[in-house]
Amino acid sequence: MDKIENFIDGEFLLSSSGQFIDNINPATGQLIGKITNSNSQDIQNAVNAANRALKSWSSLKIVERIAWLNKIADALESKKELIAQTESMDTGKPISLARRVDANRSITNFRFFAEFAAKQNDMQFDMDDAINYVHRKPIGVVGLITPWNLPLYLLTWKIAPALVMGNTIVAKPSELTPLTANLFASILQEIDFPKGVFNIVHGLGPSAGQPILEHPEIKAISFTGGTETGRIVAKTAAPLFKKLSLELGGKNATIILDDADLPTAAKGAAKAGFTNSGQVCLCGSRILVDQSIAAEFTDLLLKEVNSIKLGDPQNEETEMGSVISMQHLEKVESYVELAKQEGGSILTGGKRASLTSQQNADGAFLEPTVIGGLDINSRTATEEIFGPVITLHTFENQEQAIEMTNSTEYGLAGSVWTTDLERGRNFAEKIETGIMWVNTWLHRDLRTPFGGVKNSGVGREGGQWSLSFFSEMTNICVKQD
Repeated sequence: MDKIENFIDGEFLLSSSGQFIDNINPATGQLIGKITNSNSQDIQNAVNAANRALKSWSSLKIVERIAWLNKIADALESKKELIAQTESMDTGKPISLARRVDANRSITNFRFFAEFAAKQNDMQFDMDDAINYVHRKPIGVVGLITPWNLPLYLLTWKIAPALVMGNTIVAKPSELTPLTANLFASILQEIDFPKGVFNIVHGLGPSAGQPILEHPEIKAISFTGGTETGRIVAKTAAPLFKKLSLELGGKNATIILDDADLPTAAKGAAKAGFTNSGQVCLCGSRILVDQSIAAEFTDLLLKEVNSIKLGDPQNEETEMGSVISMQHLEKVESYVELAKQEGGSILTGGKRASLTSQQNADGAFLEPTVIGGLDINSRTATEEIFGPVITLHTFENQEQAIEMTNSTEYGLAGSVWTTDLERGRNFAEKIETGIMWVNTWLHRDLRTPFGGVKNSGVGREGGQWSLSFFSEMTNICVKQD
């Protein structure tokens, strides 16, 4: 059984607390490791290391930092299968998904920001009698706090731009999924990455996360997680005038207009609803369909959902694995019961899955679930469930569809399905959300802004937005003779 230690100043160290947290494989219910539970002293040690490394790292030319990003990407590439296997074991997601999404994207994040940073030009604004030179400077020590659903994917999405802009890092991964962050640290050791530039502290939010938020020498916080935790982050960090990036929850809609290609839309809606067991902030957990095509679409959707292969994450043919924990499974089940109380009908699923594999008998598996008959303003249809549960609703016209889509406190993402692309784009422009896809879902260009509106977050990530967040923009105005 592995003991997962902090990574501070290039070395693996146990927490000064001497306490540990169990790490459970959610697909088997088995204990696979012990995680050191950090406290404020460990965060201070990590900040000290990051501060010691800051001058030398920020003094490197950007081409030198870009070279390090590419070296990290090469090292991750060499461990691609190990990353996928580790992520699958820690999260309960199918190995095929871990390879295709988590391992690939973790590598791509470094390659993308290396290439993108290399293409940036110096900003200069000429006046009649002066020239303004805009410079990007590192912020200093930054804090990264990441969730359990896409552990290394989302951690590297923050690490790469933070590093290339010259910052040093104190990171806290989720205590539910520490393994790939630990693997990443060991990879940095193997390539002799400069000590202290990147540091990891493991542990619970109150004991390890809160001291990061409160530390006066951590100048920026990039957080991805739930909206309620995001409120705590904002409440703590904002009065300290830290830079804040908050990517929070979602209750995203998949809208099927009356001219949609229904077989294609049904496949897209099922993919949007149940990828990673519905545990992606961008998942389409509400499906809104024009009532004139609702019966035909529902039949196609249920056929797609019932064909999803639920099972052992290590099976190459498995398409949907477990949810993240038994505790989370119970939360998701409580929403299924709530839906029944609110007048909903379980169209398919709604039960714990009985797997034939003995090793998965104690795993946190729930059948992919579709619920009909709920009011669009019901709790089940407005609160973030973050599991393999979608609700199905009908609308009478496009105006009502827009109103229903915008009826939640969230505004992260969504998709609209139509054969009229101009109609789709015009519809998307009326939705209060950060990202809308037309006839697709989770199709990402990393140069574009990523983030939500309303209670789905503050700030944007991706491309120039990430580079700008992880730097201080300064201007020098030179008067001409």
